Amino acid sequence: MPHLLLIDDEEALRSVVAERLTDEGFEVTQAADGEAALKALDGFAFDVIISDLRLPGVDGREVIDQALARYPDIVAIVVTGYGTVKDAVDVIKAGAADFIAKPFQFDELMHVLSNALEQKRLKSENAYLHQQLDERFGLGAMAGKSAPMRALFQLIETVAPTAATILITGETGTGKEMVARAIHHTSPRHRERFVAINVSAIPETLLDAELFGHVKGAFTGAVGMRQGRLEQADKGTLFLDEVGTMPMALQMKLLRVLQEREFERIGDTRTIKVDVRVVAATNADLARMVKEGTFREDLYYRLNVIAVQLAPLRERAEDIPLLVQHFIEKFSKDRIAAPGSRIPTVSQEAMRRLMSFDWPGNVRQLENAIERAMAMLGGRDQIEAGDLPPDLHAVVEEPGVPSLALPEEGLDLPALVAQVERDLIARALARTDNNKGAAARLLGLKRTTLVEKLKRFGDGT
Repeated sequence: MPHLLLIDDEEALRSVVAERLTDEGFEVTQAADGEAALKALDGFAFDVIISDLRLPGVDGREVIDQALARYPDIVAIVVTGYGTVKDAVDVIKAGAADFIAKPFQFDELMHVLSNALEQKRLKSENAYLHQQLDERFGLGAMAGKSAPMRALFQLIETVAPTAATILITGETGTGKEMVARAIHHTSPRHRERFVAINVSAIPETLLDAELFGHVKGAFTGAVGMRQGRLEQADKGTLFLDEVGTMPMALQMKLLRVLQEREFERIGDTRTIKVDVRVVAATNADLARMVKEGTFREDLYYRLNVIAVQLAPLRERAEDIPLLVQHFIEKFSKDRIAAPGSRIPTVSQEAMRRLMSFDWPGNVRQLENAIERAMAMLGGRDQIEAGDLPPDLHAVVEEPGVPSLALPEEGLDLPALVAQVERDLIARALARTDNNKGAAARLLGLKRTTLVEKLKRFGDGT
């Protein structure tokens, strides 16, 4: 049961709101002024604080500031009257979760409160899971606060305890093997082996023996018995990278392993039972390959029990500063060992170029770019734009009104403006996890104006 501190000097309003919040499952403590609120905060770590800004004595801003200073994880909601919205925005910048203006309906308060608690839950789960991943096997390169990364961390946490086969798809350099390792190391199989094989890197004539092993004399050069990767991964996880390049004959043998959990070494008649979790990865469109007849449909469905789609780096630019910091720290280990040295920073111009680049090679390309920049530093302590690879030296357009070409035949300006407006609203909602109040602030709109626009666009309320 969340513990909530409600602070308002209007006793009638405070009592009614407290009663309704109690009905909603909150344990509510009331305070009529700032002094009583601070006294309550001295003796108890509340989960939520809802405070009016205008209070007798110690004002609400001071109460919120002290609550956040003492309990950084507390969810703070600001209640404002006429003319204090700017003050509420200042408090939000200082760490409060959201605000609501008087007079308000209780449903409005619950909407704001629910959104704030959900944001805290997601942030907490994301931080905890990422800490666990990083502590277990150094997955700093999976750093991210974007919606795709939060969804990925939650999916890993959900599917890792199961034995289900997983298919990871994504462009080259998005970290498919890293995700496979994360799944293994957070699963009950983490004490057993994680065995990886890049299917595309091994000639077709050798891949069969590499996967399934062989007995002595099975073919020319087989001078002894050899375990295959499947057998090595028994009780653990087998990671098949670039599985889309697997020859048809081997696809059938792999299908049998997934169905029957057994196979034979090349040249052997003895059947070997295995308990192995298979995680496959590809940057190819396997569904299209199935239609073209170059990949078995039955194997595709066996591999695609749980689908994990990795977003390219260009679709999560907000994660780039975190990744840059991780790679700087990674490549600074030798540098900071020298007396007087410190971890380098990144100039704003360099960061703008990093965040505006498309990154066709994704995280792997970003890592290489930071490694190069670190090598170019010399005795300096800040990465400048000139330290970055030549590909990133294109002009970075400053934010503002986009430049559009005017066709000879003209254009439908109202329709174009409406489309741009719809696109920006959709981006703001995506960035704020559909929090309309936060999205409205990003767009410089009132929340009611944003809701009206969504109604006009037919996107609900």
